[in-house]
Amino acid sequence: MRRRAFVGAVFAGAAGLVARARPLRAATRTVLYIQPLGDALAAADVALVKTALATFLGSEVRALPSVALPAAAYTRPRARYRAEKLLDFLDTRLPSDGARILGLTGVDISTTKTDTTKGDVADWGVLGLGRIDGAASVISEFRCRMKSRGAAHARERLAKVAVHEAGHTLGLPHCPTRGCLMEDAEGHVATCDREYDFCARCRGQLAAAGRALPASPRIPWPRPA
Repeated sequence: MRRRAFVGAVFAGAAGLVARARPLRAATRTVLYIQPLGDALAAADVALVKTALATFLGSEVRALPSVALPAAAYTRPRARYRAEKLLDFLDTRLPSDGARILGLTGVDISTTKTDTTKGDVADWGVLGLGRIDGAASVISEFRCRMKSRGAAHARERLAKVAVHEAGHTLGLPHCPTRGCLMEDAEGHVATCDREYDFCARCRGQLAAAGRALPASPRIPWPRPA
């Protein structure tokens, strides 16, 4: 098993990933579960996340009953929850027929940002975090609301982050293509606003790995101007 390491979270309003953590689930396990964490989000938010995941990944998506956030993941002084600890918690919540699980919360989450020039930042706020080729990912609505135009705009960002993080669990790293759903936000939540679909490069990577995405998804948000 490879040593766990955080490769690139969606920092300060961007989405993220963690290095490969464990063998892939058996092919017969195909369900992607959504695990709400803490206080319930608006039903419309959960519905769009579910729709986006099903649309882009072609997976069956099921929502689990909400559970409390694990106390072990809480960190002071900014009253945040550590994203990597939430991933560990989500691993234990994955049903036996599940291939992947995505945690969905409204609280602020953070992880350690690795910066080779400026030094690590121990408590860096993120939109989401996921493990490359792992089972678990987690996203937060907290930063999607920052400088948004309202609830619908924040909801669209949240759904895009969900697809981004699920893409990491399929093996996709961050993508340099502007507007790709796997683009690294690099600390700017507004990057989500120009994202639209997986680019040809990312689709090709998944196809080469035997994980082809739906060819012509009915994308649940408008094309950016």
